[in-house]
Amino acid sequence: MEHGKPKVFAAKRIPPEALACLEPYCDVRSWDGDGPIPRERLLEALADAEGLLTSGDAIDDELLARAPKLRAVSTVSVGYNHFDLDAMRRRGVVGTHTPYVLDDTVADLVLALMLSAARRVTELDAYVKSGRWERGLPEAALFGTDVHHASLGIVGLGRIGERIAQRAVHGFGMKLYYHNRSRNPEAEERYGAQSVSMDELLGESDFVVLMTPLTPKTERFFRKEHFDRMKPSAFFINASRGRTVDENALVEALAAGRIRGAGLDVYETEPVDPNHPLLAMPNVVTLPHIGSATARTRRDMAITAARNLVASLRGDEGAYVVKELRSQ
Repeated sequence: MEHGKPKVFAAKRIPPEALACLEPYCDVRSWDGDGPIPRERLLEALADAEGLLTSGDAIDDELLARAPKLRAVSTVSVGYNHFDLDAMRRRGVVGTHTPYVLDDTVADLVLALMLSAARRVTELDAYVKSGRWERGLPEAALFGTDVHHASLGIVGLGRIGERIAQRAVHGFGMKLYYHNRSRNPEAEERYGAQSVSMDELLGESDFVVLMTPLTPKTERFFRKEHFDRMKPSAFFINASRGRTVDENALVEALAAGRIRGAGLDVYETEPVDPNHPLLAMPNVVTLPHIGSATARTRRDMAITAARNLVASLRGDEGAYVVKELRSQ
């Protein structure tokens, strides 16, 4: 141990650039095993740790009781629904996350989901690779749906939503609707976004993109009644959190033809069950929660998380503290 430096534990492998942010200020230990760290190993490692860098481990009463010296937890993610905020408040533990750095990367993926679902990219890729592409087929068998100049409804027009809007409006000439708890005047000015009721958004949009964070209020927020109000020709896109959607209602809407298709990066349970009915539907694009999964973005997220941890432990300004845990 280096005298005077707080002990921190990295519960996942981090790139050298992130480690270089920690080492001048902290005594760093890290998990170097393959896959996620086993829960008991994590709890053992936190016995004398003052800081923790993680990306999905549950920060709850059990963990905090086993980590009496813990002062700060930094997650390598923008979402922090794995934080038990009440437990962290009770013990005075600071929690930080990594907003901003992944916004453009996630927005890119949302556009990819929209294009893939509408133009049937994954479905027709499988069609070609399986040897079913033959001359003489009706050309309508390969038709998709235009994205350009279609209407887009974003539920939750925050930072990432604005990046999606930029691409959709400036790149594809789409008409933009949004539904938020509060107005977004900047998006209205920049992208011609129209603030509308949920009913109007669902009834007018060719693509409905769900970008709400997961909170107790938004769990299973998007339900059967919402799918029923969408156009039969519309596509549903979710790249926020799987548990914001009633997945059974989505399956029913797709099976009944009440919506045209879907593009999904997230699921109620992850990894998704191999027997899940969504995986058997050719009009559904299914990705393995890769919204921020590029080498550069994941590196930048780890660097941001490392800097957050150092700032929190040193009492410096500049850490991205989750809003519910900020000092009043």
